[in-house]
Amino acid sequence: MRRLLVSAIAIALAGATLDASAQAAAATPHVAPPVVDATTQLPRNVRPTHYTIAVVPHAQALKFDGKIAIDIDVLEPTDKVVLNAVDMTFANTRLVSAKAKGAALVPKAAIDANAQTVTFTFDKPLEPGSYVLSTDYTGKIGTQANGLFAIDYENKDGKQRALYTQFEASDARKFIPSFDEPNHKAAFDLTADVPSKQMAVSNMPVKDSKDVGNGLKRVTFETSPKMSTYLLFFGVGDFDRATKMQGPTEVGVVTQRGVADQAKFALDSSADVLKEYNDYFGTPYPLPKLDNVASPGRSQFFGAMENWGAIYTFEYALLLDPTISTQSDKQGVFSIAAHEIAHQWFGDLVTMSWWDDLWLNEGFATWMAARTTQKLHPEWNTVLGKVGAREAAMGLDAVATTHPVVQKVETVEQAAQAFDAITYQKGSAVIGMLEGYVGGDAWREGVRQYMKRHAYGNTKSEDLWRAVQDASGVPIVDIAHDFTMQAGIPLIRVESATCTNGNTTLQLKQGEFTRDRPNKQALTWRVPVIAQTAGHEPARTVVQGGAGTLQVPGCGPVVLNAGQSGYYRTLYTREQFGQLRDGFAQLAPIDQLGMMNDVWSLGMGGLQPASDYLDLAMRVPADADPQIWGDVADSMGSLDRYYANDAKRQERFRAFAIKTLRPAFDRVGWEAKAGEADPIAILRTQLIGTLSQLGDEAVIAEARRRFAASATDANAMPAPLRRTILGVVAEHADDATWDKLHAMAKSEKTPLVRDQLYTMLSIADDPKIAQRALELSLTDEPGETNSAGMISYVAQQHPDQAFDFALANRDAVGKRVDTTSQSRYFPGLASSSLDPAMVGKLRTYADQHIAAGSRRPTETAIANIEYRVKVRKERMGEIDAWLEKQGG
Repeated sequence: MRRLLVSAIAIALAGATLDASAQAAAATPHVAPPVVDATTQLPRNVRPTHYTIAVVPHAQALKFDGKIAIDIDVLEPTDKVVLNAVDMTFANTRLVSAKAKGAALVPKAAIDANAQTVTFTFDKPLEPGSYVLSTDYTGKIGTQANGLFAIDYENKDGKQRALYTQFEASDARKFIPSFDEPNHKAAFDLTADVPSKQMAVSNMPVKDSKDVGNGLKRVTFETSPKMSTYLLFFGVGDFDRATKMQGPTEVGVVTQRGVADQAKFALDSSADVLKEYNDYFGTPYPLPKLDNVASPGRSQFFGAMENWGAIYTFEYALLLDPTISTQSDKQGVFSIAAHEIAHQWFGDLVTMSWWDDLWLNEGFATWMAARTTQKLHPEWNTVLGKVGAREAAMGLDAVATTHPVVQKVETVEQAAQAFDAITYQKGSAVIGMLEGYVGGDAWREGVRQYMKRHAYGNTKSEDLWRAVQDASGVPIVDIAHDFTMQAGIPLIRVESATCTNGNTTLQLKQGEFTRDRPNKQALTWRVPVIAQTAGHEPARTVVQGGAGTLQVPGCGPVVLNAGQSGYYRTLYTREQFGQLRDGFAQLAPIDQLGMMNDVWSLGMGGLQPASDYLDLAMRVPADADPQIWGDVADSMGSLDRYYANDAKRQERFRAFAIKTLRPAFDRVGWEAKAGEADPIAILRTQLIGTLSQLGDEAVIAEARRRFAASATDANAMPAPLRRTILGVVAEHADDATWDKLHAMAKSEKTPLVRDQLYTMLSIADDPKIAQRALELSLTDEPGETNSAGMISYVAQQHPDQAFDFALANRDAVGKRVDTTSQSRYFPGLASSSLDPAMVGKLRTYADQHIAAGSRRPTETAIANIEYRVKVRKERMGEIDAWLEKQGG
């Protein structure tokens, strides 16, 4: 999910292949026991075992009717059964004994909208035992991606409406009255009355379909395994489905009619990944099918969702349109599919007990996807991507508003806010570090044991650590606790490096890296450290107690965090930095990238000269790994934004930045070369985009020429460059150009391309053009799920303008933001502001509109603004002085 969270039972583990009904039936006696001390917002005296659901969606009226029967176990006497429910009405509620003895009991229903519950109260306490609670109910179909929602789109066949569900973290309660918490697992039987000509999709295959008149058919799905409510899925629309077999599993992709061919890469990739995961986890995927359902539109909260057997993914993250998709898109499709399929085990089969341990789902799936992408597509060289992922986490982890990987979650809003870079990227980085510490084979064996122990159950982080420690014999629990139970980033200082008899002895000191607390008392971690000199084997130690000594084979410059598996920053002495800088071209690419990112952050944080990054950039060889040049381009773009509204200083910096990047762009050029590596294609688009931002007249002119020529020359904008060229043109658009792009968007009949064109309308440099995009966003034209995204894209260039506009139109904007994102959407618009006054605006907004316990995103946005203001005030002078010395 952006910006973005399956083992069989003992019989299957023994090698038997079960059909769906056998799996569901066999699961019950062999599942892991419930976590008895799980966090909950519901009473624990009643638990569900099975849901039987029948729904009738009324798509055009945006409402639905439902009937539900829930098999429950009453564990102790109680006169109440409390369920989660949102925007529902109830009728004909009954409770009967599972043994069918006695008359049906009729409770009174009381709805608490704030608590999102319905309480059914009986005249006298229920005795412990098994019962069936049934009720008729009605619900609402939304227009944002929460609960059961509608997506409207237009294609060559005209206007269409499809229905889908999105329940994570806490929105199953908008579709069924339920025990909507991850620890309340149960099996599901779902039936739906849907239009006869449409396709219905759920977690399990269709068991039966029959005509019921009035243009409807009744579709019944097979019984699901025991699972959490947030993993239930239902979709219906004018769909196509393509399939292929991977072992006993039917792998499928479901798309709007007519574009299933655009999902072929996703289908083939899913089959490859499923095969890999069946081997890695040592436990076969237990459902008979695994679909990935593509949907037009977008969300401010997520890009894909791991519903068991029916992954949901927005089209931009699943389809490859031959007219506009890029190599980056292709890699993204694979990575996202790999992430969501990893969840079929880590999250679906074994689920965190409560949202405190969400990272068990998301951190592991992020790490697993990166590992699998590199293994199955080594030609993409994505191993360097772990540095960028680590940096995304450290950007949040370096400020006071950070939180531990394992965090305390008390409310629905806090659960939604838990989906962030700490949960995903830091979680992934910690797993990678620990895998490197215990060894890949031992780590995998621990994961396999974890799956066997907890299949169909719920866990906490401790369960994973214990399984790995038991399997490996390596004591990792304390290290794991240090990195997951406390927030922050270790800083390893290399105090000295002494060469004696062909070995280098390092004296290391551990501190803490922060952006906003220079006098903070450093926390302590047990930090696995790897160091290496060129041409020699790496040396390892664990720095603990704040200090350590490490003897490294060989003499010469020593790279700390060699291979970049560690989650810490490295600060060298000036002498050591000079040696590494001068020998930068000889470092391994991943260590070049790791060093550049450390130097950038340490320089911006005031721990070494900010200009040190530029010293490294000047030494990047022309033939360096494309991802190194990509990092340089990104950093030049970031520095450029710090010069906003300071034309003279910005002009001098831009001249230097263009001069630095131009040789790399001249090597890759506008035209793809036969046989070029995939990372070159990505670098081409990065360099064009950054040079455009920097005002490179030649790049801007060529993009405009190609855009104009495309009216008569189909080759002027080749598909891999089409979006990049349109982006340059849109960024520098005048009114006439914007009007032309707008006309293209309105006439486009392919939803995937249309959505991207509305994004292009939102990235103009000119604030007057940006205002036109903001005003357009609140019309019906872009589509209900595109509006909030348009405002967010404007905010990337004009954060103050976008925030002020959204605040002035808060009610209208709020209706276009999925409820899961409400508390962080508005602060997010302002997070890249350079205006100190924005801090006061955000605090006022939070005081008026955000619950006190849900303000972390606001405080993080404030911390980011204060950091940016500080960098602009205290660091950019060092950059200016360095440029002056270079003769710039």
